[in-house]
Amino acid sequence: MSRVLVVDDEPKLGRFVQEMLELDGHEVVRAGGGVEALARLGEGAFDVVVTDLRMPQVDGLAVLRAARARTPPPEVVMMTAHGSAESAVEAMKAGAADYVTKPFPMDELRLRVRRLAEQRAAAARSAGLVARLAPDLVAESAGMRAAVAAAEQVAATDATVLLLGESGTGKSQLARLVHWRSRRAAGPLVEVHCAALPDTLLEGELFGHERGAFTGAAQRRPGHLAAADGGTLFLDEIGEIPPSTQVKLLRFLQDRSFVPLGATAPRTVDARVVAATNRDLAAAVGAGAFREDLYYRLDVFAIRVPPLRERREDVLPIAERHLAGHGVPPERLGPDARARLLERPWPGNVRELENALERALILAGEGEIRAEHVAPGAAPRAAGRAAELLVEGFGLDAFEREVIEAALARAGGNKTRAARLLGVTRRRLYSLLASHGLAVEGE
Repeated sequence: MSRVLVVDDEPKLGRFVQEMLELDGHEVVRAGGGVEALARLGEGAFDVVVTDLRMPQVDGLAVLRAARARTPPPEVVMMTAHGSAESAVEAMKAGAADYVTKPFPMDELRLRVRRLAEQRAAAARSAGLVARLAPDLVAESAGMRAAVAAAEQVAATDATVLLLGESGTGKSQLARLVHWRSRRAAGPLVEVHCAALPDTLLEGELFGHERGAFTGAAQRRPGHLAAADGGTLFLDEIGEIPPSTQVKLLRFLQDRSFVPLGATAPRTVDARVVAATNRDLAAAVGAGAFREDLYYRLDVFAIRVPPLRERREDVLPIAERHLAGHGVPPERLGPDARARLLERPWPGNVRELENALERALILAGEGEIRAEHVAPGAAPRAAGRAAELLVEGFGLDAFEREVIEAALARAGGNKTRAARLLGVTRRRLYSLLASHGLAVEGE
């Protein structure tokens, strides 16, 4: 909602303009002349000022100059009498955004005020976007710049977006960019990590439930989808949702309606869906693990987020940004450490890089961060062990089992930490444990 000041010494016209703009949802303050308008400008901020040009004592040009001197300055629409084109030109030169000539259709004035208010809101969102994304998003490489450009392009529409890429590449940051660049930026952004919720809870958390829908449902809960009404719903790790939830999500994407658990009537929500996954959904469709019709509903506009090994230009800027978050100047990252960071393949992407920097900060203390402080990573050792297994004839299954056992040992048996080390979801880890005959019970 925009705040509008209407200035006119004709009470009847001033009241009519006020009422019409209030119908559009604006908060309207009315001043009965230029003197009162100057007082109103000193009482609070306005987004748009609509003022008559010809008024006694203080005319519209004086109101315009006073308005434009405010910080931040409101947009000004000048109402001029028929045949005063020169005055209108003078007002535009003095900083007026637009003018209308009396008598004017009220719909014309409403349209111009609405347009100026929307432009002002868009500018504010863009400024807020820069502030929100500056600490998170680095796009120096051509691949990441292409992903950001695609996200900004699709943001202007209401199309469903599917973000594809390995874990830790920055898909959630791109999802936020799509939201903040869209017309829904003033609405909520609701983020749901699908793999973090058990199958038995995901459907109720997403679509909501009525009181008594199941044991323990003591009260009605709207759910994440309803919370995203007027905004964006970001479904991270969409490939992990169970079949029953896939069916309900498909219906929502088709007609924007869903039925909460325990309800009998469908509900409609105006929410845009952005989904992300590190899985090959096309392969999952072929294997019967993901619905084909849902896949095509999600794959309206797909954006591939490249892994860190394909965007070397981003490694050092990301490292410097992370160090800056700890109050560490970039000069403390020594030349040999920089070279080591650029050499590593970073299979864990940005998360692995940030973890390596956390370790380096501890080892370096207050001194320079050197190459020996940057862990060489497990890739060379794993490659050597893989060669040993191949010589012994163990094959891929044995190597996969050994990597899983090593992750569990390093995580002290904690399944969540082990899954994070392996770069898979907890649900995927349980599946791997079962396939290799390893114990599934426990944390």
